[in-house]
Amino acid sequence: MPSVGNKSSIKSGKSPLAFRTISEVAAELNLPQHVLRFWETKFLQVNPTKRGGKRRYYRPEDIMLLSQIRSLLYDDGYTIKGVQKLLKKPNNNIKKKSTSSINKKKQQHYCSDELMHQKAREVLSELQDIRRLL
Repeated sequence: MPSVGNKSSIKSGKSPLAFRTISEVAAELNLPQHVLRFWETKFLQVNPTKRGGKRRYYRPEDIMLLSQIRSLLYDDGYTIKGVQKLLKKPNNNIKKKSTSSINKKKQQHYCSDELMHQKAREVLSELQDIRRLL
């Protein structure tokens, strides 16, 4: 199973397999909490565990699905009805797609971070050279 929420699990100290609260998931997916609650009404597949006080706890599979829904709606331009149709199809491969897209996004993020660090090191080196000249 792919690790979901590695960034937030490092910050929160939770295992990647741990359940997440709605606020943690909202922060990880960069969505308002009310959008997650709304999606629960539109996508029956999104069904977080609810415990005392009706608090929502999302499993890693829920987060993967929400990430894919977010990508389909915001990145690929699907409508809610379009995503609902995709999810209803047998063998819809949503989870397979979400796994590959999550891994691809993490790789892109890592590459962009490395590039930024490299550029920062180059700029710092140039500034140190200028400082020596003064």
